[in-house]
Amino acid sequence: MEVFNTIGRRKSSVARIYMSAGKGDITINGRSMTDYFPRPYLQNKLNQPFKLTETEGQYDLKVNVRGGGITGQVEAIRLAVARALVSIDEENKPALKNEKMLTRDPRMVERKKFGQKKARKKFQFSKR
Repeated sequence: MEVFNTIGRRKSSVARIYMSAGKGDITINGRSMTDYFPRPYLQNKLNQPFKLTETEGQYDLKVNVRGGGITGQVEAIRLAVARALVSIDEENKPALKNEKMLTRDPRMVERKKFGQKKARKKFQFSKR
């Protein structure tokens, strides 16, 4: 089997994954998944596409992820994995689409505007 290369994004995180047939090894930025994401709920989030398509332990992942925080990085990796699973087998698409795993979350941080304290918060108004 060849190597499938896909990309996933979330907020300011960008994840590039290389998926190939294997025994379920996941390497993120040269570290193991349990070392990079020590919290169990983050590991579960990363494994969701595999559980939905019943392909746990069948593919090895090599992940390069940059930017954002840990939750944004996990969700970027999850999107990339879901896209790779669809490119491997089109029959995986309905299950992943029903759980909204193929949708890129468009929410980004709103920029700060000049003359204001933050994006929407204003300086205190003084009448006199």
